[in-house]
Amino acid sequence: MTSKKFSIANHEIQPGEFKEISINIARLPSRTKIETPIYVYRAPEDGPTLALTAGMHGDEINGMEIVRRIIDRGYNRVKRGTTLCMPVINVYGFLNYSREVPDGKDINRSFPGSKGGSLAARVAYHITHDVIPNIDYGVDFHTGGAMRTNFPQVRCMMKDEVNMELARAFSAPFTIDSPFRPHSLRLTASKKNKHIIVFEGGESLRFDKYAIEEGISGTLRLMKHLNMIDTAPAPEHENKIIWSSAWARAHTAGLFQPSVECGMLIEKDQLVGTLTDPFGEFKEEVKAPSSGYVVGLNNNPVVNAGDALLHIGVDNFCKIGAAGEE
Repeated sequence: MTSKKFSIANHEIQPGEFKEISINIARLPSRTKIETPIYVYRAPEDGPTLALTAGMHGDEINGMEIVRRIIDRGYNRVKRGTTLCMPVINVYGFLNYSREVPDGKDINRSFPGSKGGSLAARVAYHITHDVIPNIDYGVDFHTGGAMRTNFPQVRCMMKDEVNMELARAFSAPFTIDSPFRPHSLRLTASKKNKHIIVFEGGESLRFDKYAIEEGISGTLRLMKHLNMIDTAPAPEHENKIIWSSAWARAHTAGLFQPSVECGMLIEKDQLVGTLTDPFGEFKEEVKAPSSGYVVGLNNNPVVNAGDALLHIGVDNFCKIGAAGEE
């Protein structure tokens, strides 16, 4: 809960105050400073502290736009509690249209980080020491990568009752059981008794209007559940609980053309697309290995044998595989 004295990165925020705080991470080779901004609003009334983070992977711009719109529309100025908004964690990746930082490392595999370690580890270190200790809950916004799109979904550790409570309150179209990844933000936060869920929606380097609005609406529902605001939009769909999932993969190389869309319910052995060669000499039908929902879809038509084509999620009526990665 919000304490009488609230400070972050040595900046104290008073009740009713909005403050932009910049954390200096490092410098570019040109000596230009790279700073990560944090937008903090502390309501006049006490309440929980909620972090909204995006851009952990610099090419995942849907999450950045979700947090930007929340700030732009004033949704971060809650009635009770405190919000910490970080639209772009990985400034380096954002500038270079890249998932990673320049040293090739993934920030979300570098927690809890190191003050004198790799660039990714230094970014993780600042979040671990300047942000995580000051929050109660969080939503970390992501998208699909490598030309894969994710239908709006929340990923959380379902066996954790608090995480499941947050996911149900967010009420995305899908909630997917997802174990903690080693050296991830979620795992590091959980060790400090902080609860963070992940929202996935859309594809990297491409705005997805539906995913963006779902991310905003779900965040408002979560804020209402935490008693930070009084009203929030009702969900337009049933929140489907996905206990397991797996990727349907290409048996051979070729050009993939899907015949299904993200969010659809498909049946086992249903035709979901075709694989062809560029010369008109080969064509193979791709059929669903199991019944389930299309929670992720590969938009890259050029595939090799073993490449992921469809991410199929199942609820209590079906049982396959394990949840995909963040």
